[in-house]
Amino acid sequence: MPHLPRFTAAAVQTAPVYLDADATVDKAAALIAEAAAHGAELVVFPEVFVPGYPYWNWTMNPVQGSPWFERLYLASVDVPGPHVELLCAAARRAGVVLVIGVNERGGPGLGTLYNTLLTIGPDGRLLGVHRKLVPTWAEKLTWAPGDGSSLVVHRTPIGPLGALACGENTNPLARFTLLAQGELVHAASYIALPVAPDDYDMAEAVALRAAAHCFEGKVFTVVSCSTISPEIVDLVAGEDQRVRKQLARPRAALSGVFGPDGRPVTEPLVDEEGIVYAEIDLARCLQPKQMHDIVGHYNRFDVFRLHVDTDPHRPVHLHEGHRPDGFRPDGFRPDGLRPDGLRPDGHRPPASRPHPEQESGTHHQEEA
Repeated sequence: MPHLPRFTAAAVQTAPVYLDADATVDKAAALIAEAAAHGAELVVFPEVFVPGYPYWNWTMNPVQGSPWFERLYLASVDVPGPHVELLCAAARRAGVVLVIGVNERGGPGLGTLYNTLLTIGPDGRLLGVHRKLVPTWAEKLTWAPGDGSSLVVHRTPIGPLGALACGENTNPLARFTLLAQGELVHAASYIALPVAPDDYDMAEAVALRAAAHCFEGKVFTVVSCSTISPEIVDLVAGEDQRVRKQLARPRAALSGVFGPDGRPVTEPLVDEEGIVYAEIDLARCLQPKQMHDIVGHYNRFDVFRLHVDTDPHRPVHLHEGHRPDGFRPDGFRPDGLRPDGLRPDGHRPPASRPHPEQESGTHHQEEA
């Protein structure tokens, strides 16, 4: 018998405490507790909620925006790290499954940021760290691309859960990868985008993407979008009236819950701050799949094949090996000296001792 839970989901629509990770995590913890008090078992927050979205990429040229990149980098979070621990603790106290976006500092060097979604279980365990596969348009000035290692559906008490960030929800291959792993609950995290082209209605675009994924996959989608606070406007726009007007553009944000028929389960929230609550019954996903199960009977896997590279991408692969004679692969001894006991520059090291094999040979001669 399949496990098809029935539960309350909460989609949070709010602004971060801009570029302040400590205060934003505190705000998130308070909202998690509030949502749990209203019966929520799944709480979804916006994209890069901690500590905010780099709107200057859209309103400044790269040179002007560079100091802001530095400011964002210094305000971002490490995964794992103390801010993640606080979020895990908040989820554990509330007993909720949590999806929240963060700006993640990538290692091992300086200067790389990722647009990352954290999935945390009700026991406070970090289940998933998904780095956005492709930053969208101007976002490439801030974030590096992720890899396929984090395209994972997590088995949680509220059902099989997957998550994608903003524009990833337009990528049919990324969405299919999650659906093919049995996803029934999808978290879609967005940012308010008043800086889009004039003919682009962000609220409509978000609703359209959520409806498409739900209808195609016969799943539920919980959409969480951020808002633009006066603080963000003041910091990013300053006295530039053109940018201030741009950031005040309406229909820049939409949050809500959509069902397997592609329709909103409850009325979505547009632009205003708040939390949208909706009841999700995963049993509703079953009957529609008799018509279209695109990861099962309604597909042709003898015709179509999708291969996903799930290996994590690293800047360097260091392979350590040893030759049978005990020397390193480069021909030097394990202590870094040449086979003749000299340093690579040809000089004898201070207080050098013979190679162990040479010592062994000397002893054998004396014994003989």
